Amino acid sequence: MAQSAGSRPRSKTPRGVLQVDWAFFGELCRVLALKVFREYDPEVVIGIAKAGVIPGAVVASILQRDFASIAITPGGAVIAGPPRLVTGKRVLVVDETCESGNTMKLALAAVRDLKPAEVKTAVSFKTGAYRPDFYALENENFIILPWDLEVIVNGEIVVRPDYREKLKEGPPR
Repeated sequence: MAQSAGSRPRSKTPRGVLQVDWAFFGELCRVLALKVFREYDPEVVIGIAKAGVIPGAVVASILQRDFASIAITPGGAVIAGPPRLVTGKRVLVVDETCESGNTMKLALAAVRDLKPAEVKTAVSFKTGAYRPDFYALENENFIILPWDLEVIVNGEIVVRPDYREKLKEGPPR
């Protein structure tokens, strides 16, 4: 099958590193909020903890909507579910990235258990096959978010050790 002009096969491994600073993150949130605003009118925004809480809260603030969070462990357990206020409401579930969609599907199931009127999904970065309802940017690179870059190790704020090698790889090609 021929590929259309401008398209390329999807890579299974990142092509480079995209280091996102706070200004770029702010622009992504504005883009995401505008996309949501043009097609959907959520009454409640739910951010998936940990990293999805940050874009979720910003998007909720821009849209001037109520905000809450949901927490899901890396193993796939919902440890803090959505608030009952989603019942009967239009809900937007937000995460920072979406590769396989497994975390988003767990969050959606937890929200749907509370019988919202409608629920849609949004992410800052669409990074894989799962297609959320809204996303700010589609990207195949390894993404380093501004709140993940530095951590405390032995009482010192340092570049996250597992990101040091990634940063040497450089920007997307």
